[in-house]
Amino acid sequence: MQGVRLWHKELIQVLPKQQLLGQWRECCAIARNISKKGTPNHLLVNAIINYPISEFASYSLEIAREMHKRGFKCDWDKFEKYIGKWTYCQIISVFRGWHNDRYLRQCYYNLQEKYDCGGISDEEWKRIENWKESRERC
Repeated sequence: MQGVRLWHKELIQVLPKQQLLGQWRECCAIARNISKKGTPNHLLVNAIINYPISEFASYSLEIAREMHKRGFKCDWDKFEKYIGKWTYCQIISVFRGWHNDRYLRQCYYNLQEKYDCGGISDEEWKRIENWKESRERC
């Protein structure tokens, strides 16, 4: 799994299409690895094991909801095949301590680098920037 990352939960709503769809694939791959090996088995996401599996399931559900909102399909049943059915928690309480302000900045700058290299369109980057500006006003 190359380029594995769970984008900060606050960025889900503004992730560019490629990153959103890729995030769903990553969530499924992580769920499969946890199911088969008991660990996500990648440096950038191994922190998942420090949290209840319901938090990972809740995060993944938010990815699925955002995909649905944008008109994309995902196979939630396939995902649950790997991790089972869980009681989901609010996304705001997911990955406390990991998805903090520092991690948000890291993810933001990662997206900025993708934009600078031509991997994110001007329209997608503007949506991220608008989100950032509105967040900073609060």
